[in-house]
Amino acid sequence: MKSVISLILLFINLIIAQDYTQADVNVCDSKFNLAVEKQLADKPINEIIVQIGKSFIGLEYEAGTLDKNDDEELVIHLTGLDCYTFLESSMVFARLIKEGKNTFKDYETELTKIRYRDGVIKDYPSRLHYFSDWIYEMDKRGIVKDVTKSIGGVSYVNKVNFMSSHPQYYHQLKSHPEFIKVIKKYEKAISSRKYFYIPQEDVEKHESEIKSGDIMGITTDIPGLDISHTGIAIRLDDNRIHFMHAPNVGKKIQITEKPLAEYIKGNKKQTGIIVARPLEPIN
Repeated sequence: MKSVISLILLFINLIIAQDYTQADVNVCDSKFNLAVEKQLADKPINEIIVQIGKSFIGLEYEAGTLDKNDDEELVIHLTGLDCYTFLESSMVFARLIKEGKNTFKDYETELTKIRYRDGVIKDYPSRLHYFSDWIYEMDKRGIVKDVTKSIGGVSYVNKVNFMSSHPQYYHQLKSHPEFIKVIKKYEKAISSRKYFYIPQEDVEKHESEIKSGDIMGITTDIPGLDISHTGIAIRLDDNRIHFMHAPNVGKKIQITEKPLAEYIKGNKKQTGIIVARPLEPIN
């Protein structure tokens, strides 16, 4: 029975529409060409993530690219990124480069693996919407390791319900109100787990344990929400960890001028960080 279900899910995954343009294919090809030019395949995955991330610097922030359609499909939009799609793309390219894969089809396959629960597109709720859930899922599958606790993190309560409490903010939840019940089920599971974070005031104290290429989520005190922003750690010449990210609408992908610890303190809604370390792909 399990094998039949797996085949059905695979078939569903194959027939779901995909949304991309030739411009996205061109960007994809350019990243693989960059990998050859810089011989990135021989480097550790965290260094590749940094190099790919830096290649996106200057690109316009573009919000909501994954949520414009009524039904869930694999959206590939590399000509404008938000904070999540920026780090997602950097990770996907890095993993493919390490695995010696270099086609647009490879990118589609790996992106699906990273973006969706169990690596399978079924419907809107199958996407990993909450970033703490994304880290949990990636850790479970050996794609990243949540190192927050081991580098000085302390436990915190992570009760999420923002999506089910504010369905009016989500296009597909308005189009498919029946998904709200499913989202609530996932929110309950997410909220039942134990989480660790490094509080805002302790980030500098534990900065030496953060590595360039680490994936970071910035925790928030917004009720019902776990993570308000995401990005990639990068250690600069000042030997301080900075934050490479897609900041907001009207801005471009950049590296913060201030070190991460000072950047975090600049927003009262940012309560701290969780840190996930990308793992080398297992061929």
